[in-house]
Amino acid sequence: MAQVIVVGGGLAGLSAAHTLLERGANVLLLDKQPFMGGNSTKATSGINGAGTQTQQELGIPDTAKTFFEDTKRSARDLARDDLIRVLTGRSGDAVNWLQDKFALDLSKVARLGGHTHPRTHRGNAQFPGMVITYAQMERLEDLAVETPDRVTIKKKARVTKLVKDASGAVVGAEYVHNGKTETAYGPVILATGGYAADFTEDSLLKKYRPEYYELPTTNGDHCTGDGQKLALAIGASAIDLEKVQVHPTGLVDPNEPNAKVKFLAAEALRGVGGLLLDNEGQRFVDELQHRDYVTGKMWENGKYPIRLILNGQASNEIEWHCKHYVGRGLMKRFESGEALAKEMGIPASVLKKTFDDYNVVARTKKDPFGKKFFSTGEWKMNDFFNVAIMTPVLHYTMGGLEIDAESRVVGKDGKPIPGLFASGEVAGGVHGANRLGGSSLLGCVVFGRVSGDSAAAYLLKTIGPLAGSAAGRLGAVAGHLGAESSSKASSSTTPAKTESTPDKAGAKTFSKDEVAKHNKKDDCWVIVDGQVLDVTNFLPDHPGGEKAILLYAGRDATEEFNMLHDPKVIPRYAADSVIGTLKK
Repeated sequence: MAQVIVVGGGLAGLSAAHTLLERGANVLLLDKQPFMGGNSTKATSGINGAGTQTQQELGIPDTAKTFFEDTKRSARDLARDDLIRVLTGRSGDAVNWLQDKFALDLSKVARLGGHTHPRTHRGNAQFPGMVITYAQMERLEDLAVETPDRVTIKKKARVTKLVKDASGAVVGAEYVHNGKTETAYGPVILATGGYAADFTEDSLLKKYRPEYYELPTTNGDHCTGDGQKLALAIGASAIDLEKVQVHPTGLVDPNEPNAKVKFLAAEALRGVGGLLLDNEGQRFVDELQHRDYVTGKMWENGKYPIRLILNGQASNEIEWHCKHYVGRGLMKRFESGEALAKEMGIPASVLKKTFDDYNVVARTKKDPFGKKFFSTGEWKMNDFFNVAIMTPVLHYTMGGLEIDAESRVVGKDGKPIPGLFASGEVAGGVHGANRLGGSSLLGCVVFGRVSGDSAAAYLLKTIGPLAGSAAGRLGAVAGHLGAESSSKASSSTTPAKTESTPDKAGAKTFSKDEVAKHNKKDDCWVIVDGQVLDVTNFLPDHPGGEKAILLYAGRDATEEFNMLHDPKVIPRYAADSVIGTLKK
């Protein structure tokens, strides 16, 4: 079978897979996780795009050239111009593709730190990373059911080796699945993510940035540099492995302040006007500066705890995020400035002066910290506030495998390794010393599509006579990938399951008091939309981490669940967890 092997089921791998299908190639996707999605589902601010349909409708005069300049400046001139041109030049088309092909709402645009124009797109609800990734993930899973000869997905499949032929070309991958070692053949796209949770014995993080090794991280424990290590083992070249981004705003859980894994505070919280105040109630930085700069100022200031504070207007602008963080116990709402000052342990007059001074700065555009962009509206003590404690966290690894502008992995001889491609965080050289907020999802989509294009072209070139038949299949697949087809599939396609949720749900009923008894890690039940789920065995596999579920152990999690998930998530991914219904 003429196939391309995609290693990694995050947004980069999914974008590559969909592009391969559009180009007529078959896809084998291997993901070592029990669920696809990766860190892409955690992205909270949005996806960048210059010259998009949304920007044009909103009258935002952005261009790929301006985006290029902003990215180059953020990268400290250490990224490669050819890769930045690909990222920024194809950004508008990437956002339009997501809207057109997957019927996604990306109608809101924000300005994040380091951007001269609003260009970070998101919808009206839910985390954009989750929405974008799930749309592609569910569609690919539907295609695996509808056209199994075209799409094969294997989860819990850990790739251990890249297979080369006598000429040095990559011709397959060896992987472990269900306890057995298997080999698949075809060109390979690596989309395994970064190494900002690489605390393994051969840790790239410890080798290249040992001073960061003890910091908390926002990354899932799967981000251990697998793709980088696989490719380096066969002679690939790496670039910028020492360039690791520490994000300034990791959310500190008051109940677990020393937790190694932190939830990220969306950069959009500062983009809509949030302020960073130290323990004396003072500003100390331009909140919209580059991430590395803000992190450096937090360390330099050293007056902890540092709080991110949103007033009523900013809270309303990004209401869904605030509600989610408050629900998780990571953010707290205060009904007045006086209440907030009391919590901070400072006189209300000090906080009022900070607000008054900032109002003057916003009007005059003369900020001692150099801030240039301000949200409208004034800061007043008789307002409500959403507040969270912040800490710097390991977030993104700019370094990775060296690629060219066609996403081909480059060998130590400076030439592309035939049959090997890379996209997303596994590849280096795109962001230089510092990545702009909103360019993570963008890099996944843009280079996912570029790698898909390049791998499909390579496949058609190498299979010779089969090229015609492979290309001839494009029309059949295209019908599955249009926005109308995608929308119908998302709402009506029934996943292949041995049991249906309704059958199981009708088996037994439970009272709230009965559910409440099962409130521990080794015995965890939750209620969702009137269904009772025993999620004890599901906890280790939950893409958002077990803590997200344990917050609702023995309780009704309906509101939080519906904020984040589509109703079909349970029958698709956790049907076996449903044990009954709630007594009425």
